[in-house]
Amino acid sequence: MVSESRLEELNFVLIPLLAASHIIPMVDMAKLLAQRGVTVTLVMTPLNAIRFTAVIDCAIGSGLLIRVLELQFPAKEAGLPEGCESADCLPALAFRRNFFAAIDMLQDQAEKLLQEMKTKPSCIICDTHIAWTAETADKFQIPRIIFDGMSCFTQLCMHNLYIMKDQNEIPESGPFVIPDLPDRIEVTKAQLPGAFNPGTLCIQDIRDKIRAAENRAYGVVINTFEDLEQRYVDKFRKLKDCRVWCIGPLSLCNNENQDKAQRGNKASFDKEEYLKKWLDFWQPESVVYACFGSLGRITVVQFVELALGLEASGCPFVLVIKAGEGQAPIEDWISKNGFEKRTTERGLLIRGWAPQVLILSHPTIGAFLTHCGWNSTLEGISAGVPMITWPLFSEQFLNERFLVHVLRMGARVGSQGVMHLGEEKKSQVQVNREEVTKAITEVMDKEDEGKERRKRAKELGQRAKKAAENDGSSHLSLTLLIKEIQEFQLNES
Repeated sequence: MVSESRLEELNFVLIPLLAASHIIPMVDMAKLLAQRGVTVTLVMTPLNAIRFTAVIDCAIGSGLLIRVLELQFPAKEAGLPEGCESADCLPALAFRRNFFAAIDMLQDQAEKLLQEMKTKPSCIICDTHIAWTAETADKFQIPRIIFDGMSCFTQLCMHNLYIMKDQNEIPESGPFVIPDLPDRIEVTKAQLPGAFNPGTLCIQDIRDKIRAAENRAYGVVINTFEDLEQRYVDKFRKLKDCRVWCIGPLSLCNNENQDKAQRGNKASFDKEEYLKKWLDFWQPESVVYACFGSLGRITVVQFVELALGLEASGCPFVLVIKAGEGQAPIEDWISKNGFEKRTTERGLLIRGWAPQVLILSHPTIGAFLTHCGWNSTLEGISAGVPMITWPLFSEQFLNERFLVHVLRMGARVGSQGVMHLGEEKKSQVQVNREEVTKAITEVMDKEDEGKERRKRAKELGQRAKKAAENDGSSHLSLTLLIKEIQEFQLNES
């Protein structure tokens, strides 16, 4: 077991990618590590740190040794608007390259601050997209463990797709089977992430640099639990010389309603009173919660189909609508169509950030209409809620296959292809209102297949909670990770 007497000498440095969906699980990870007695240093920029002040201050106030190291973000130097410190704040697709250039500029500043720290860094756990951390870990002669927020299932899919790509075996059209997986997983090229299905903005050089740095990593931490995907965990461990630690679901470290509500950002309304009162009004498992995550965007024509599909389902619903730039056409339609007024008795519209974990944990939620980002996917699994899958971009179609074909706890709306970030306006309607209503009805059905899907979802939710308990697989995996770093440090001293 981990020696308590030497835990205070461990300093885990966590460096997330500057995007809400990447920082959230890292903050959860920081709390879990600090609960085990190690010091954790979170590296962020000022505006991102402000977003997470409440949850971090609460953790520190409870006695956890979490420190925030702030780096000044070089927005102006990288050609970004002032104050644009997060990927979900980028005003346009064209700024993605500038954003990664700014991330690269943080290296010297980070290394200087790490060098000045009283407690020497024991390891770096970094987002896989921050390639310069490979050089930093070499300079400090410490292990670098990567985290990229994907499941072992998706990691294996990506690994095998890279092999297919290198051998020019990915067909341009039509479905094909991803080889060498425990289950038959069929996709099309149009449904694949940008590495295999590039958009108009060419960032292949950035992807290549990230992948090269990935291959130099000491190990990988995964936000999953073994009982969810044991066959995929086993195969992925073989690929990574057994240095794979499954420590999720990370969201389950938030036990109190206040933690669930504050996780990620400030909600856009009185979360603890109004939301609870609204949800409490409905029958158990009767409400549909619909949210496309912090980065997901859909056009006004596609939003219309979503909104009218929800309305036609007859179910009470919570619909999260993005705030800020680009949302004016959607708000204009809501106003002119009278949608919000017409559905006011059974529909709750949340504009901006929603306390998702808090909502999903409420007993009246009967289904989660999701974009299938892995954070959201695992949060839905942990809550034991069946899902209506509507992938948008990145690896989300792979996550959909996992939910629908492997776990059999989801139903598709029928989205056919990736809408690359920033290119949403080019896409026509992919999913119509009838398909939305059909998928909702299918998942909310209390008989036959719907009943079985709901039963599987609840069982997986129970397994998720068991994994996070003191004798669970994820708790043990975190113990083994800390022990590994402790032994590395002892051998080096």
